[in-house]
Amino acid sequence: MTGPLSVAPAPVPGHGLLTGRSAVITAAAGTGIGSATARRLLAEGADVVVSDWHERRLAETATELAAEFPDRRVASIPCDVQSTEQVNALIRGAAEAVGRIDIMVNNAGLGGETPVVDMTDEQWDRVLDITLNGTFRCTRAALGYFRDAGHGGVIVNNASVLGWRAQYGQAHYAAAKAGVMALTRCSAIEAAELGVRINAVAPSIARHAFLDKVSSTELLDRLSEREAFGRAAEPWEVAATIAMLASDYTTYLTGEVVSISSQRA
Repeated sequence: MTGPLSVAPAPVPGHGLLTGRSAVITAAAGTGIGSATARRLLAEGADVVVSDWHERRLAETATELAAEFPDRRVASIPCDVQSTEQVNALIRGAAEAVGRIDIMVNNAGLGGETPVVDMTDEQWDRVLDITLNGTFRCTRAALGYFRDAGHGGVIVNNASVLGWRAQYGQAHYAAAKAGVMALTRCSAIEAAELGVRINAVAPSIARHAFLDKVSSTELLDRLSEREAFGRAAEPWEVAATIAMLASDYTTYLTGEVVSISSQRA
């Protein structure tokens, strides 16, 4: 497909939506949605703490962001979301590094492509533990912080349209992302009394260098062509919606999953 929407626009400039706030973003190293989210939140005026399990890539990302946004505070804290101890340390360390936490973006997730009949327990467990349990651990830790801090906040989870759609070889990832959607809805009801809003984004496909490296080009091209615009989303387009959900433009929105796609199902 070709048309006016088949070519991604240039990223829009920041509008100060998050000035004076501080955010934590998991899985923020590299070229994907996490690093794009960190860049967008910085562009909107926030200070950020980026986190990832890969320490070298994390340090490189933090250095790049600090150079690009010299007037903002950028800190980095390694964290494996499979570890409750490391997640709790991330929240404590982030609050110390930038003074407070206002926004938690749970971006960490792991995919794969294996039919159920061939899937091992280890493959199923690893995807579920990082993608769903990791989001739970970070949500729990962030809610504990917000409760004790007493100033409220926002949590944005990264789900996927595969929480709604069926796709070959993606049963573990789809189950995990459907779980993230349910966790978002239920935790949002509980978080309201703490002054915390919890929402999620559900991208269809956002292409970046790392995804192209770990997935087949044929599959990514096919999925991209199915979208109404005939292309995948740019990571910054997903990040812009995350920034909106973290901002005061969505103060009455909680427990929702926003599809970032040209078609939900």
